[in-house]
Amino acid sequence: MALEGSTAVITGAASGLGRALALELARGGGAIMIADVDMDGASETAELVRRAGGTAHIAECDVRKWEQVEALAERSRAELGAIDVLCNNAGVAVGGPFEDVELEHWEWCIDINLWGVIYGCRAFLPAMRQRGKGYVLNVASAAGLLNPPELGPYNVTKSAVVGLSETLFAEYGPAVHVSVLCPTFFKTGIADNAKGALGERQAKITRKLMERSKVQAPDVAKAALEGLERGDLHIVPMNDGRVMWGLKRLGPRRFQAWMGKQWARGRSRR
Repeated sequence: MALEGSTAVITGAASGLGRALALELARGGGAIMIADVDMDGASETAELVRRAGGTAHIAECDVRKWEQVEALAERSRAELGAIDVLCNNAGVAVGGPFEDVELEHWEWCIDINLWGVIYGCRAFLPAMRQRGKGYVLNVASAAGLLNPPELGPYNVTKSAVVGLSETLFAEYGPAVHVSVLCPTFFKTGIADNAKGALGERQAKITRKLMERSKVQAPDVAKAALEGLERGDLHIVPMNDGRVMWGLKRLGPRRFQAWMGKQWARGRSRR
């Protein structure tokens, strides 16, 4: 496997998908820099990585701040050598009706979900290009392809990550493989830390969908790394996401109108 024994940097790796990506790479003997603002969670991930057969390093990094991401790149190269894999995974959720979402919540979401990915790519991609080798996984969401109602900030940032990834795929390929991951629902802590005006009903629905999904974080991580190795641009690991995206491409206007009707029905029942 191309990624076996890789050196990797993963943001948001203290839990959830970031941890699952770290463990998947660890099983192939990878050396991983676990970056997060949650140092307790990062330490737990590091211990799990070592048990899985990998080498673990941890770094505190707030992806909203360029100087911290730049320092992460410098430290990672100093401790791991040339970086083979970058996973821009750190992300948050903000939702609610457009008029009810606070501007400060927009800024928070954009800073983490979009600027965090831009900073990560800017800090690591030049060295990969110079080396003529590298893999970049930008974690977006099926929301970035489908844009459902009441998730304005989340949709905007994840759509932008898709656009950035497509741009970099063209600019840096084929030597540097850039992929964007667009999953639907699986269990993570993102809903627990969400901001915005989403009500308890929507939160309950989200948690239920996460619990019911047959595809969970380890499966998403495996599919993501397999797609990255193949050189896939869009990685959509769940069947529901692939079907919905296919329908949208067949008739974008009709699809968004249908989404609007579903939203209106749900709102009338609140």
